[in-house]
Amino acid sequence: MTLPPPDPADRRRRPESLLAGLDLLGSAAVVLDPHGAIVFINQAGEQLFEVSNRLIRGQNFARLFVNGGIIDSLVLDACRAAFGHKHQELVLERTGREPLELSSTAAALDSPLGVLLLEFRPIAQRLRQERESKLLDSAQANRELVRNLAHEIKNPLGGLRGAAQLLETELPSPALREYTQVIIKEADRLQALVDRLLAPHRHARVVQPMNIHEVFERVRSVVQAEYGPSLVFERDYDASLPEFRGDKEQLIQVVMNIVRNAALALAGAGRIILRSRISRQTVIGGRRHKLALDLHVIDNGPGIPEAIRDRIFFPLVSGREGGSGLGLSLAQSFVQQHGGVIECESRPGRTEFRILLPIV
Repeated sequence: MTLPPPDPADRRRRPESLLAGLDLLGSAAVVLDPHGAIVFINQAGEQLFEVSNRLIRGQNFARLFVNGGIIDSLVLDACRAAFGHKHQELVLERTGREPLELSSTAAALDSPLGVLLLEFRPIAQRLRQERESKLLDSAQANRELVRNLAHEIKNPLGGLRGAAQLLETELPSPALREYTQVIIKEADRLQALVDRLLAPHRHARVVQPMNIHEVFERVRSVVQAEYGPSLVFERDYDASLPEFRGDKEQLIQVVMNIVRNAALALAGAGRIILRSRISRQTVIGGRRHKLALDLHVIDNGPGIPEAIRDRIFFPLVSGREGGSGLGLSLAQSFVQQHGGVIECESRPGRTEFRILLPIV
């Protein structure tokens, strides 16, 4: 891309006056000089990166990001005329802020104003909708599978237990009865597991007006009492959230399962953030909602093992020794009964569960 060279009358103008046309773009645009310093950032860029063109002009753009080496490489290649246009999808990470998933176009400039024009478009919404659709489809298929499997197990399990009880009455030796007791106890254990698998489908929901912060506070107080001061809770609540109609006990169970998993991953010593926000014009399950509760549970633990990261909401999948693998599956079922969805992003040092619950 070539910007028109300024005429002599334009030499006294500030750079942004020559690049003001970029403000007409709906996408974020940044012009960089050969040293990677910001010559101009348009209004969409100011909003996307939460900066001011006036204050940030002249600063190194790559230094805004933890992984700014991506930007440095593009500037270097532009100076070498290694490309004309380059398109790629990338994630720019910022300290203390949400990572930005972006579709980017880099254009080498032949202009005194700069060597590189970067255009960015957020792709987080598209990626989130794709992940959500896949998650909902998988969850529905797994629920049906689990229900059918649980019903198939229940009947023979009852017969097995009954036969062991009858056999026990016929055995002459107490030592032999120990074996029938093993059969009976294991049958009872499996029966309890089947009951837990079927639990989300057995009880009618009790829907009533409620404050979602009461759910957070109930869970926080229980888990805090269990682990003590070594587990630090940070509450980041939006006090302006409206009342929400839902099943309070189900949602307490949802948040409890997520927070308890976080506490266990932290071994009882670390930080858990409970955050509430409002989300507008949110698409959940292919439907657009004007308002939705946007809830987050964030911990600074070791992260979810990569081997199970894409399957954590499946029944019987657990990353913890001795875990049942039912907590997150149950939480997802309860949230979906409210028309919402749970998402998860995890890496070492930060695991974030996001719960979206439509209001209207």
